[in-house]
This record gives sequence, C-alpha cells and structure tokens, in this order.
Amino acid sequence: MRLPEFLRRRLNAGQRLAWYPPFRAMRIRVLMLSDDWRRVRILLPLRHNRNPGGSMFGGAVACLADPIAALACNRAFPGHRVWTRDLHLDFVREGRSDLEMRFDLEPGHAREIQEELDARGRATPEFAFGFFDTGGQECVRVRTRVAIRPGDYQPSHWATDLSRGIE
Repeated sequence: MRLPEFLRRRLNAGQRLAWYPPFRAMRIRVLMLSDDWRRVRILLPLRHNRNPGGSMFGGAVACLADPIAALACNRAFPGHRVWTRDLHLDFVREGRSDLEMRFDLEPGHAREIQEELDARGRATPEFAFGFFDTGGQECVRVRTRVAIRPGDYQPSHWATDLSRGIE
C-alpha cells in the first residue's frame, strides 16, 4: 500500500518508515533517523511482537532488520540499485522486553564502499548491527550484505533462465 501523496508530504522520513505496512503492523517507533540515514534507531515493541514463549518473535526482528542497511546505502550512494543480498541473525539471548535496533554507517566504511564503487562500479559490503533490550544488553546480532549496483544494472541471464526452467 502506497501512502497518498498529501500524507507523504506531511510525514518526515521516520514517520513514513513507521507507516510502511509490515512495520506499521509491528507498531515500530522510529527513535532516531539521521537525514542521511547513516544513524538509525528503531524501537520494536514486545507487546505487539511476542511469540508463544513470551519473548520477541524472531520473524519481527528479521522483518525489521532486512531493509535497513539497503535503505541506508540507497541514500548514501544515490543513482544505484540496492538490495539486501543476505541476512544472518544470531539470537544471542531472549528478548523479553522492547528491543532497540541500532544501525550506524560509519564514515570510514562509507568511504571504503565509495572507493569500491569508483573502482569497480559495484560493491557488496557487509554490515553488522544489533538489537538491544531495555537494559542495554545485546539480544540479536545482525550481519547483512547489501548489493549496490549501477542504476542501469540488469541481472544476468541465469536468473531469467531459472524462471523458464533449466533443460
């Protein structure tokens, strides 16, 4: 569902993110979102995302973690196509409270990515960030790789061959 244009104009980037349908259903709250998306803090409430065991539902954590690095790279490296290449979640401890997702794109890392884009025209950087409980303890470690490709990038033929079936 796309927000009506009059509503999009009234909402800041954090509010629009919270209104994204999968995130709206999870009732996230954007605590901090820098204009350049290099620093993101989002609250994932336990109340609306509790599993049958009483702790945070891992699917909600995965859903929230999935696009964040790609969205940050989309903003940091305009003119490119960007998507999550892979996502790994390490559930270090049970989340028995609201969880705060903390993502940072450090200046040195952004510089390395830009250098690779300048040299190769593409990059697949890895990011690490986490989800922390109200006591500040890390509950979930996230590792993700993001594909950053030229704006005119077309996937290789193997993808279309797979959709037709391999003979």
